[in-house]
Amino acid sequence: MTDATGGKDRAALIRRCFDAYRTKQRELLDDMFTDDFTFTSPYDDGIDKATYFERCWPNSVLIKENVIEKLFVEGDEAFVQYRCLAANGHEFRNTEFFRFSGDRIRSVDVYFGASYRDGRFEAKAIAG
Repeated sequence: MTDATGGKDRAALIRRCFDAYRTKQRELLDDMFTDDFTFTSPYDDGIDKATYFERCWPNSVLIKENVIEKLFVEGDEAFVQYRCLAANGHEFRNTEFFRFSGDRIRSVDVYFGASYRDGRFEAKAIAG
């Protein structure tokens, strides 16, 4: 399936990315990223693909479930809001901004949201 940009359907690619993360299929995720992939988060500033898999991928074992709640695609960019349930009972919601190159993911910027435990809000410390 293709979208208006001529590449593979971006929404389907993002869903496969989240499935690969949830099912711990690193090699599938690796194939979805461009060779010059970058990742940015409140803890990481434009790290490369190798550093992402070294630093961030091990956290996949902490995720029991992830559910895409909102997904908006426009051309070679997309926003995703999702909810995660961690193995320790914590639940959180994040937003990610994706950029694509052809039928692969070129970069991801993640923005952390609120955290919950047993349905109750858990306040985070304000950085400063």
